[in-house]
Amino acid sequence: MKISNRRSIAGLILASIIIAFTISPQFRYIYSLPLHMSVLEGEKADFTVNFPLTVNIEDNRDRAIRLTGHRTSESVISRPVSLESLNRGKAKVDFKLLGLIPVRSVEVDVLPSLRIVPGGHSIGVVLQSQGVIVVGFSPVLSNEDTYSTPAQEIGVSMGDVILSINGNPVQSDAQVADLIDSSGKEKIPVDLLIKRGGSRLHISVKPIMCKDTRRYRIGLFVRDSAAGVGTLTFYEPQTRSYGALGHIITDNDTNQPIDCEQGKILLATVSGIQHGKRGHPGEKIGVFIEETQLLGDIRKNTPFGIYGSLNSIIGNNLYEEALYVASMSQIQLGAAEMLTVIDGQTIEKFHIEVQKVNYQDQPEGKGLVIKVTDERLLEKTGGIVQGMSGSPIIQNGRIVGAVTHVFVHDPTRGYGCFIDWMLMESGLVPKKEKQTARRLFSYCQMKFAVYLTA
Repeated sequence: MKISNRRSIAGLILASIIIAFTISPQFRYIYSLPLHMSVLEGEKADFTVNFPLTVNIEDNRDRAIRLTGHRTSESVISRPVSLESLNRGKAKVDFKLLGLIPVRSVEVDVLPSLRIVPGGHSIGVVLQSQGVIVVGFSPVLSNEDTYSTPAQEIGVSMGDVILSINGNPVQSDAQVADLIDSSGKEKIPVDLLIKRGGSRLHISVKPIMCKDTRRYRIGLFVRDSAAGVGTLTFYEPQTRSYGALGHIITDNDTNQPIDCEQGKILLATVSGIQHGKRGHPGEKIGVFIEETQLLGDIRKNTPFGIYGSLNSIIGNNLYEEALYVASMSQIQLGAAEMLTVIDGQTIEKFHIEVQKVNYQDQPEGKGLVIKVTDERLLEKTGGIVQGMSGSPIIQNGRIVGAVTHVFVHDPTRGYGCFIDWMLMESGLVPKKEKQTARRLFSYCQMKFAVYLTA
């Protein structure tokens, strides 16, 4: 009976330890670590491991990493731990409760170190869409003095992309108008090939003669391109591959992503600033320079910005040499800097603060929360304004990310994306495989362990 009581007491104590740990800040910190972490050769990742947690390295056949000051097979408990990258390869780091119950298992890829030139340059962006985007509807006045919108009535929606008309690929609003008018004159319906989300469909519309314009119409407003001002984030000097903006380009009216058919970037000059304030984000007022002299092309419009190749190398007045990049595991809370242009073409350095780091298993936006602390920038712009998207973020002499969005309710703060994801989109580092199934398994494994022990 005494043995049974002792076992019960021991079980209660163990269950109490586990429950207390699962609601502790340390558990939330460890469980926030990504399941798949990429580090560069020479980088270190620091962890604080307190009782009842242990950490050790498993499956380290490539001798890619080590726990600083310890043998790779040794378990560490209740002390700060540095994970040091040694060689290119893979390894696995296990965090366990009391050295027995799995809590988190992090796969580590050690990648070759990479140096890129920071941007900060103000650029003009001209993006030609694949097809034309439906951005509105216009009632057509017929010869019978009645109004109708044939395309909308038959099922065309805002944000649809018209890829072809009667089998003819379309690339401009003028071309669309001519093809519709020709179909009307020939008394045949207009066959629209439309891309809607991930699907394609054919819609047949009968054009009507417009009493005002004396042309056949179907009542659509379409747009064939987008243009604006943003910021170059980086380029790789050997391949001239670049990344900019840090977020996808969408159509202003439909908020739909623009499929990139072709595009170009040009140098731009900032002629003024619309000051940002609470509820009303500010904006850079930019002017394209020498539209005939292209800075580079646009090959991809992705959730993490635009990518392509520069026609020639451009200088950075603050950094003559390329800088090493730092993966998300290296980012620290606290002081950093951003590079951007607020007057003319001069790149300037401004103080910011990294307030939050959201570790991510897979490419996602809003990895960083940042705050502008530079008094001169706050006086000039009010904080983060439109046109700063893509401004590189530098911490401890390494490029760690890019500015992407402003908080509408607080223009001094905003989001940034990790440089990890931009490098993957650019093709300079390999993309990761999806981790969704493993993330779910790890979570269920931890829950099962807690319930089983309790």
